[in-house]
Amino acid sequence: MTQTLTLSMADAIANKTLETGREKKFQPLTVAVLDAGGHLKVLKREDDSSLLRPEIAMGKAWGVLGMGFGGRELARRAAKMPAFFNAASDLAGGLMVPVPGGVLIRSKDGRIIGSVGVTGDVSENDELCAVAGIESVGLVADTGGVE
Repeated sequence: MTQTLTLSMADAIANKTLETGREKKFQPLTVAVLDAGGHLKVLKREDDSSLLRPEIAMGKAWGVLGMGFGGRELARRAAKMPAFFNAASDLAGGLMVPVPGGVLIRSKDGRIIGSVGVTGDVSENDELCAVAGIESVGLVADTGGVE
């Protein structure tokens, strides 16, 4: 049976992501969870999260999904090819934020079934929270990190 990202799973991912940030005393977070088609399933913005955070979370999630690799790899490639990534961001209507905190959601068999974008603290902390959220529902987080 093909696994898909349900609303219930997306909501649980978002909740665990925010809970992890609070437990670690990070800055207020915003989390966006997208399905494999890039459609928004859940967006949650904590109290006192700043104005542009929803757009940044969406940009992190949409960028990794659109390119097919996690935020760490996206950041590495953007550093090497800034002109390409500037053009890609323009083509994506600005929905590409190539930094950690954008994490692909993979099924246990490795298929991409969605993505998470988290923003509010430093990118590495955002990413840590996204991974906790994804893993809390038994799915595989792909940060684009070097294994």
